[in-house]
Amino acid sequence: MRHRMDGTISACGFASGDRVVVGLWDTTPIGPIADVMWAEPDGTRTLFAPTGAVAAFVTAVYDFDAVVVGPLAAEGDGTTVRVRIGDVHGAGERTVVMATGGGWRIPPARRPPALTRWVEAPLARALLGVRTHGTSPHGVHEWYQATAWRPVVAARGTVDGHDLGALSPIDPPCRFGFSEPPPRPSITTVRPLLEDPTGALDRLVVDLRAGVPVEVLSPDPPPHP
Repeated sequence: MRHRMDGTISACGFASGDRVVVGLWDTTPIGPIADVMWAEPDGTRTLFAPTGAVAAFVTAVYDFDAVVVGPLAAEGDGTTVRVRIGDVHGAGERTVVMATGGGWRIPPARRPPALTRWVEAPLARALLGVRTHGTSPHGVHEWYQATAWRPVVAARGTVDGHDLGALSPIDPPCRFGFSEPPPRPSITTVRPLLEDPTGALDRLVVDLRAGVPVEVLSPDPPPHP
């Protein structure tokens, strides 16, 4: 079974070494969701999710060193994004704001997966340094079909009130999955397509839709430097 998503991926780095990827999804197999993937300066990869269901869905696809489930508010319109994360397990209250300028649309909005794999993939790697087709760390096949790309021109991030410094490229890579956001901070409107040949993701989606309780185990995130 293939699962369609629609939304935006907003990503930026800061002078502190923090790299942040915000997913705002209007459509997913489990309904509208938001999540924040945060790569700490020391390389620790943390997922922030508002519910256990969101955490279970995201961790079924991507890899993290820690998962934090707790208060998370996020909003965006494709050109800006605002995030506030509550302090859970000593991770610190966190905020992120990004704003874009310019950019371009990528037609058509709906394209066959084969076009994404064989035509878009080499163009995306050459122009933006990203991969649009591959397999996630947990064996999920993914196609990323971008419909708009806008560079972030201003951003601010804080952890417990401490400013993370100037907007910076996303370097080194975050290592959440097979693909990375463009090194240049940006907000991308995108339609991912997910397929798990093992059926594990399909079974999880059925359980989450039915309200079956899920448990996501992970070590507590380390305190921010």
